[in-house]
Amino acid sequence: MVKLILIELKKVFGRKRSYIGFLVIFVLVSILQAAMWVEGQTFIDMFTQNLQDTFVLEGNLMNGYFISFMLMNSLWVLLPFLVTFVAGDSIAGEAHAGTLRLILTRPVSRVSLITAKYIASVTYTFLIVLFLMILSLGISSLVFGTGDLIVFSKTLNIFPEKEVLPKFLGAFGFAFLGMTLVTTLAFFFSVLTNNSIGPIVSTMAIVLSFTIITNLNLEAFHVIRKLLFTSYINSWTLFFDYTIDWRQIYLSIFVSLMHIAVLFAATLWIFKRKDILS
Repeated sequence: MVKLILIELKKVFGRKRSYIGFLVIFVLVSILQAAMWVEGQTFIDMFTQNLQDTFVLEGNLMNGYFISFMLMNSLWVLLPFLVTFVAGDSIAGEAHAGTLRLILTRPVSRVSLITAKYIASVTYTFLIVLFLMILSLGISSLVFGTGDLIVFSKTLNIFPEKEVLPKFLGAFGFAFLGMTLVTTLAFFFSVLTNNSIGPIVSTMAIVLSFTIITNLNLEAFHVIRKLLFTSYINSWTLFFDYTIDWRQIYLSIFVSLMHIAVLFAATLWIFKRKDILS
């Protein structure tokens, strides 16, 4: 199994398209960091204008933590699209190229093959999220320094510096779980078609549709929202509430894991019974 996973990882990082996600993140983060270097203090002054009339704000508020929080909010919509490049192409791409049938003629079980491909896809997702964390949190902290974090999450909250890093670690950890769910969805669609574009488009269509329903505060969607995974994968923001709602976080973790398990089980079931004709 380890050898299979290494082979699949080599395939993943042997494709040029696999580096698109890293390049996009690098370019966007660099642009936003440069913009904050030039106009960051002005942005902070506008952000805290009402507070300055009542409180005396001291310290470096325009710091790496603040910029990292901004980057997470800004790039969160883009991340699902980036992680589908590999998962959506994992099976459909090989079927389209005509190599999937050749692989299955070797003494490798379908379960082992699909599991290795899935682990490779999840590994890619982990590296994408880790890369974002290194650039947004690590590089921003080195360039802009650290300090107290001021964020607007339902209410305006100011967290002392010593409390901030654990919040970011929890947020990025949950972001990885959420993106793993999106990866699993794209992987599921990948087994249904021989065209790698289809799983990417289908996954993004579902994510965007579910997100719209989730954000529409209509009573008619009250029950439906509880069943949609988009109601839970954004729960990384809960780590930046003044009082963390651990019950909601645990619920979001449970629901996300259940979606992942069901989707992967369905992928296995379909692939084991699928006629590979190309």
